Amino acid sequence: MTPFKFNTTKSLIFEPGASARIAEIAGATLGQTILLITDASLRKLGMIDAAHSSLENAGHTVVVFDEVESDPSRDTLMRAVDFGKDTGVTGVLGFGGGSPMDVAKLTSLLLGSGEELDAIWGVAQATGPRLPLVLIPTTAGTGSEVTPVSIITVGAEEKRGVSSSVLLPDFAILDAELTVGLPSEITAATGVDAMVHAIEAYTSKNANNNPVSKVVAREALRLLGANIETAVFDGFNMPARSAMLLGSMLAGQAFANSPVAAVHALAYPIGGTFHVPHGLSNALILPHVLRFNAPDTGALYAEIASDLFPHLANVKNTQDRCEAFIDAIAQLCVTLGMKTRLRDVNIPADAIEKMATDAMLQTRLLVNNPRALLEQDAVNIYRAAW
Repeated sequence: MTPFKFNTTKSLIFEPGASARIAEIAGATLGQTILLITDASLRKLGMIDAAHSSLENAGHTVVVFDEVESDPSRDTLMRAVDFGKDTGVTGVLGFGGGSPMDVAKLTSLLLGSGEELDAIWGVAQATGPRLPLVLIPTTAGTGSEVTPVSIITVGAEEKRGVSSSVLLPDFAILDAELTVGLPSEITAATGVDAMVHAIEAYTSKNANNNPVSKVVAREALRLLGANIETAVFDGFNMPARSAMLLGSMLAGQAFANSPVAAVHALAYPIGGTFHVPHGLSNALILPHVLRFNAPDTGALYAEIASDLFPHLANVKNTQDRCEAFIDAIAQLCVTLGMKTRLRDVNIPADAIEKMATDAMLQTRLLVNNPRALLEQDAVNIYRAAW
């Protein structure tokens, strides 16, 4: 068997209402003065209140940075770091979707190590140490609470990533109550995002694609496929919300160790240039990348087809099952009420050439794609998605 490594978050707490017990769970780890990183909407909705009160009632000082935007910028990250320095924080709590958690990861690292951001872009460049870190996701999609990756927008459009096991938090608190009532369009986009993580992890060409990642990817697909429609159309269904959150986390564990590929690479220009949310960016091109990959990866897609869509177990021919799998994913996005074309999110056809050029900069992702993808291939995929 080929050697591999599998890293994940040190401690996972899966429990409705657990965020209200954060002082008991992780207060000693976070220390006396805690930087809570979130976004303004979550703060306004009162979603951080239970965790905030838990910590303050236990005698901790909590300072809140709520300026994180979607696809957070370098400037936002550095403001969070400066705020943490000025307030002398001892630990960082990231609370929200992927954006607040990404900022929290790098803030804890930069405060703890003093490393220069420009020296740690890429894979395994950051060495730490970091400050104590706890992450609480409020969407079921990014899996960021169990991944060693943080993505930041640099300049007007470019996205860059830091990937290092030092970014894995001390605790991930999975509290499904925080996802109840999440708008249907966000539930759909983040749910499909998690599916992308599992699919790309399962088929990744990365040398560390491993049996553990494959097992958790398939379980993620089973949970996500069985529950996404209920979660989208019945947002207060706690069993479905819990299953989606668990599925998202498992997909995160899978791609944290067997990294994602061309879907994410081609999605980044959509989000970076046109500010389309990350999950929707992935969904817009997912079936088209799968069709591109199918000549080389069809057997693998056939293997996982019935995990996501159980009825496809009845399709015996491998090629037919692969094609049915891709068609079913495209139809699922329609059923969930998602936008399915680049034109639907106001991306003009004349932007395709530049997006393809920008996508080719994502070499750390493209190297994992099971089929080699050139710039003209990216152009063709974008045209098919337009």
